[in-house]
Amino acid sequence: MKPVLDDIDNKILALLMDNARLPVTTIAKQVGIARTTVIARISALEKREVIAGYGLKMNQAMYQTAVRAYVGLSVEARYAAGLMKFLQQLPQVETLCAVSGAIDYMLTLHCATTEVLDKLLDQIGTLDGVRQTSTAIILSKRIDRAAL
Repeated sequence: MKPVLDDIDNKILALLMDNARLPVTTIAKQVGIARTTVIARISALEKREVIAGYGLKMNQAMYQTAVRAYVGLSVEARYAAGLMKFLQQLPQVETLCAVSGAIDYMLTLHCATTEVLDKLLDQIGTLDGVRQTSTAIILSKRIDRAAL
């Protein structure tokens, strides 16, 4: 069963996703509740396993490769398993999500250069079952609540 979260829980979670080391007093001020209430709410979120854990967020300037891109893939269903197996082996693949809509999968790639990205896209585009690809190069992150 999906846990019920109110606006205060959602505000606390958003602040913690931005910075899990944010002091409780800062969270209390920004949310507009008492510090002890924040502590109790965070504890309850952890007990209900809404908060599954805390992680490391790396400095993007040090980690981020030169080029990141979103790639939409339209794939013939009978070739999907082979495509997944191939993509799993590529170190440039950051995420692969099955999506609804005009495309079947959304892929995130990170490459050292645009030339590497171009060659990789050519390679992916020629795989059996790939009907179409659509690529958007990521220029900047405006909101980032991911671990990396």
